[in-house]
Amino acid sequence: MKKVVLITGGSSGIGKSIGTFLYQKGFVVYGTSRNPQNIANSIIPLLALDVRDPNSIVNCVKQVIQKEGQLDVVINNAGVGITGPIEEIPTEEIRNNFETNLFGPIEVMKAVLPQMRAQKSGLIINITSIAGYMGLPYRGIYSASKGALELITEALRMEVKSFGIQITNVAPGDFATNIAAGRYHAPVIKGSAYEIAYGNTLKEMDSHVDSGSNPNEMAMAVHAIIQTKCPKVHYKVGAFMQKFSIVLKRILPDTLYEKLLMNHYKL
Repeated sequence: MKKVVLITGGSSGIGKSIGTFLYQKGFVVYGTSRNPQNIANSIIPLLALDVRDPNSIVNCVKQVIQKEGQLDVVINNAGVGITGPIEEIPTEEIRNNFETNLFGPIEVMKAVLPQMRAQKSGLIINITSIAGYMGLPYRGIYSASKGALELITEALRMEVKSFGIQITNVAPGDFATNIAAGRYHAPVIKGSAYEIAYGNTLKEMDSHVDSGSNPNEMAMAVHAIIQTKCPKVHYKVGAFMQKFSIVLKRILPDTLYEKLLMNHYKL
């Protein structure tokens, strides 16, 4: 039987690349979008889902199960970026980021676990970020929301292992997607104590995304994980130096690693 896959945020970027690739490999794939009626030319069917709305999540999962009778792979991909000095980011924007990047994926997992437990099988792949392994200047909120999802995955993975359910993290580096255009940017405030440093860092971050890797690399990595009998806890996908930065954080003294980051961002 063909495996049934549900991908949150499947209308663009990494999610769209994963969905298209898996569809071409013969999987039954459903993507989601907050407004699927506005998306044209999607190869995979798109269902309405807003990860900030638990009722929306439950209804979407029910639709897939009613249509297919099973749900084998869930990819928590929907997420939003956020940048700015922590002091200047409005608290409501911080809460919105955590609702999307952390609480949304948790609600999705809660919604699909009963079906997977009944099947005695299932795989959940949480798309996190290499940024979640370190506190990055002017990306601290994003780092925190993705880092928290990494830890939630570690814990939940152990809680559901006896039910035949597997959970893993995939942390991408910078990929050439539209995430920079869609993320919340705290404005560069003229006269702010952070004006020059944040303004320069913002340009640097956007250039990294523009010159990022092809999102098909993520699609191939996710496909390989689905084919793996016993997925690892963590996967990292991206440029060598981005992945190596995690290794450096493990082995270098904290203050030296901090100095390297500050030099990189010219702070």
